[in-house]
Amino acid sequence: MQTEHRLYYKDARSLDFLNDESVHLVVTSPPYPMIEMWDDTFIALNGEIGFALAKGDGRAAFTLMHGELDKVWRELFRVLKTGGFACINIGDAARSTGGRFQLFPNHFRILQSFWELGFDPLPVILWRKQTNAPNKFMGSGMLPAGAYVTLEHEYILIFRKGPKRQFKTEEEKRNRQESAIFWEERNRWYSDLWDFKGIRQNMADADLRGDLRRRSGAYPFLLPYRLINMYSVYGDIVLDPFLGTGTTTFAALACGRNSIGCELDPKFAGFLQEKLQAPDLPGVLNEYHRVRIQEHLKFLEQYKEKGHQPGYVNNFYQFPVITKQETGLKFYQIDEIRPKTRDCYVSFYAEKG
Repeated sequence: MQTEHRLYYKDARSLDFLNDESVHLVVTSPPYPMIEMWDDTFIALNGEIGFALAKGDGRAAFTLMHGELDKVWRELFRVLKTGGFACINIGDAARSTGGRFQLFPNHFRILQSFWELGFDPLPVILWRKQTNAPNKFMGSGMLPAGAYVTLEHEYILIFRKGPKRQFKTEEEKRNRQESAIFWEERNRWYSDLWDFKGIRQNMADADLRGDLRRRSGAYPFLLPYRLINMYSVYGDIVLDPFLGTGTTTFAALACGRNSIGCELDPKFAGFLQEKLQAPDLPGVLNEYHRVRIQEHLKFLEQYKEKGHQPGYVNNFYQFPVITKQETGLKFYQIDEIRPKTRDCYVSFYAEKG
């Protein structure tokens, strides 16, 4: 098996380099409207946003910022295949404008936009991001009537375009079976609350350069890694229209999916080339398979200690599994990542235990 990973340094408001219905899954995190670190990004897209902020008109700025994101969402609806999913990581913003502190509900505004485009909204995931700072409260501290709840979570909004995807041929069905996840993973991953505390989540992006990391707002590797395994199968095409430091691309590589990344800022190009050509990258990404198998074997021990017996055996690895759907599960590990052009890379895989 092999996959291809293409990088484009373009404005995602026009994905004219992609055909209609050509992508299976979108996983992305856009710039967050009304978060100050993104003000300059939005102002560069629409100068009226700067005027609104300067006047202290937060609501107008919020509306204008989302108007620019709406152009990207329309393109996603066009390029996504029928039955495909879009997963959008977004946080709300709390900010004072015009002397008044208020919440700007980004997740609500994006839900509304996707609904109007024709996407089917699905149950959302709350990603809890703990804040350990002792002074994390906002407002008047311990005094009533002027204190505000601290935002310690973000949303993962999940949408499907049209009816359920169909797997009709024997090859499609076999590929779907090989792309299965473990029963115990299914129970954790399809929960509506994700809490990454205590989990080693940054194996693929632990050494990001500080300035790029801050400007990218990168999410942890575990977030797109889970979503790609949950909403696509081997060989699918995953799109991230706000690629940044490339976390979605690295997750797609690990998961045996093709990927397309679009990034407005060309300053990320050198960083991405360096990371994709790093000799240790295949081993870093393959580690996720090894850990998942280890965790499954540990789960089996605990399962048996409770007096339960697994009902099936995986065909490839010959270890017990809980359900028949897991018998075809198989991991493809990266052997080599090779540049095809400056902004296109091919990954070669092998079946390994």
